[in-house]
Amino acid sequence: MSIKKKDTSPRIRRTPEESRANILAAAETLLVEQGPQTLRLADVAKAAGVANATVLHHFGSIDAVQQALMERMIADLVDAIMAIEIPVDAPAKARAEGLKTLFDALESRGAARLAAWLELTDETSRLTVVREAVRDVAQKKISQGGIPSELAEDMILMSVTLALGTGLFGPSLGTLIGKPPERARELTLQMLMGYFEGLAE
Repeated sequence: MSIKKKDTSPRIRRTPEESRANILAAAETLLVEQGPQTLRLADVAKAAGVANATVLHHFGSIDAVQQALMERMIADLVDAIMAIEIPVDAPAKARAEGLKTLFDALESRGAARLAAWLELTDETSRLTVVREAVRDVAQKKISQGGIPSELAEDMILMSVTLALGTGLFGPSLGTLIGKPPERARELTLQMLMGYFEGLAE
């Protein structure tokens, strides 16, 4: 009979903010690599290297982890869009960069899948940060190009809806009908840019 050695590795001491960030980073890795169905309490705790109780202590539930992860992704996306410069003589270039940033975020980080998962589980109503994020981008960014705030919000609504659909179904549907995986994105961006150019005129 072998005697199991006691684990003597030192525990990592983290601040509450560091612990939350560690858990969210682990959840995001699981999301990107395996999809939102892996964002279960035990899976997230294991990936973060903490006990289940630690996740519950900082978030209260696995649903709250999923919500916090989506909110962090939204905040990162808003920061990236707000950082885009809008040259007076080339607003179309800034719009194209903003759309590219949006589509990249919803395709490469699993955000579209998480958003769909939250919608299917009736959790999207709790994403109260969305309203503030849309208002910030509409008023502080898009309106700089002379677009009224209400119209800017409609532009964001349309862009996010199409980007989510493209992120979820574009590559697979394109492949099914014999198109390159990136074709849905190309067509959607062309359509959006043409529409926005018409509004600007």
